[in-house]
Amino acid sequence: MDPETVIPNLFSYLPWLVVIAFLLSAVFFTVKQQTAAVLERFGKFQSIRGSGLHLKIPIIDKIVNRVNLKIQQLDVIVETKTKDDVFVRLKISVQFMVIKAKVYDAYYKLDNPHDQITSYVFDVVRAEVPKMKLDDVFERKDDIAIAVKLELNQAMSEYGFDIIKTLVTDIDPDGQVKEAMNRINAAEREKIAAQYEGDAARILIVEKAKAEAESKRLQGQGIADQRREIARGLEESVETLNKVGINSQEASALIVVTQHYDTLQSIGEHTNSNLILLPNSPQAGSDMLNNMVASFSASNQIGEAMKKANENKSK
Repeated sequence: MDPETVIPNLFSYLPWLVVIAFLLSAVFFTVKQQTAAVLERFGKFQSIRGSGLHLKIPIIDKIVNRVNLKIQQLDVIVETKTKDDVFVRLKISVQFMVIKAKVYDAYYKLDNPHDQITSYVFDVVRAEVPKMKLDDVFERKDDIAIAVKLELNQAMSEYGFDIIKTLVTDIDPDGQVKEAMNRINAAEREKIAAQYEGDAARILIVEKAKAEAESKRLQGQGIADQRREIARGLEESVETLNKVGINSQEASALIVVTQHYDTLQSIGEHTNSNLILLPNSPQAGSDMLNNMVASFSASNQIGEAMKKANENKSK
């Protein structure tokens, strides 16, 4: 075949090829997974087509919309007032999907489903939040989400929508209110810290007092033991002196004089001592001893006189 004759023949068929390609594209169409196509014929609803390859009559049939069957999310910001007159903004996230069996209702009964859902969310939130105080809004946010879901399910199921879940994803009070809440929290923590510090100080005081009491007890016990040993030593000294012919009075005087000089020697060994010994002469020490002996003798005489008087009364 002559190429010069073949090429013109191909160009003569090109219009028919274009017409065939146009008819095929007009007759066949595909629908993606998780999508539904709404088909109309002369402006009247014809059918709902699911995913796959489908046929339609060119010019007569028309795909008016492709409805998404996936789960979608709509975020709604609602500003309202709580029971304690605090304005707060809540972010409500609504997860919904078109029910596959109710694509007709979802497309034809609602012009704008997002606006419809938003209106119901506003209505429910502004009915529930004013019943709660601000702290309760934070604690019971799940209750708010459940109330929104129940209301939306009742309202939107009629239009072919299924509400999967509603979430309160953000609660944002006024800026001044947040600052006040932070100050209250800080003051509460400072109060607790002060209580712990007070408890610690009280424990230290109590333990210190216990330690001082124990120290005084031990100190007193030491002084008592010291005096007991001194008395025992004096007794042994007097007995020793008696054995060499010195009577008790002379022995006592000798011991007092010896202790007097020992005390003076001890004071002289410490240059920075603040101790003052009165009296500071041997004669004064002897006078003290005589006074003590006289007092003991007088006490014994008074005791014997009282004893005789009691005996005479009994007779």
